[in-house]
Amino acid sequence: MDNKDISQAVISRLPRYHRYLGELKDNNVERISSQELSVLMKVTASQIRQDFNNFGGFGQQGYGYNVEYLYDEIGRILGMDHTHNLILIGAGNLGQALANYMNFARRGFVFKGIFDIDESVIGKNVSDMVVMPMSELEDFVRKNDIDIAVLTIPKTGAPEVAERLSRIGISGIWNFAHVDLNVPDNVQVENVHLSDSLMKLSYNINRYQEENN
Repeated sequence: MDNKDISQAVISRLPRYHRYLGELKDNNVERISSQELSVLMKVTASQIRQDFNNFGGFGQQGYGYNVEYLYDEIGRILGMDHTHNLILIGAGNLGQALANYMNFARRGFVFKGIFDIDESVIGKNVSDMVVMPMSELEDFVRKNDIDIAVLTIPKTGAPEVAERLSRIGISGIWNFAHVDLNVPDNVQVENVHLSDSLMKLSYNINRYQEENN
């Protein structure tokens, strides 16, 4: 299987599959069919089978899917079978909210450090971490095996920070700064534009109201 042939649309659905399967597992459901899963997720059974066939199928005709096995396999595909060490750059309200979100650690995403340029927050505690100055960034990343950086800083400073992170071996950037980052191919970037999501919601509200008036 060549992962490069798998579309981003399929990849974007995997976390949702994983979440639903985790809930089924917690409720002691041992086996589920694609049809039953489609009803829960509001995705067609055909789409589910097509998505899973990209990775070998996981099921047996007429027998369905073993929930725990499928949950573990999708987790492995998503790289959740090992811990990711994270740093957070930007100790503002959004940064603090992310640092305090406990479900990240449960899924293997562990915040190890937090950085800021604001002298008024440096030295303060956020989720059992002391906010450090940016001057300590490179040394901390190298000593703590950090592979993911989370950016919750203004867009004006994000490109320079991303360049610094690229030079010191960061593998991925979770970018909340409203700007596209120019990084080497070996650094993966996931952009989170909160306003884009809100505008998509607005569009869907308007479309529904127009269709039902």
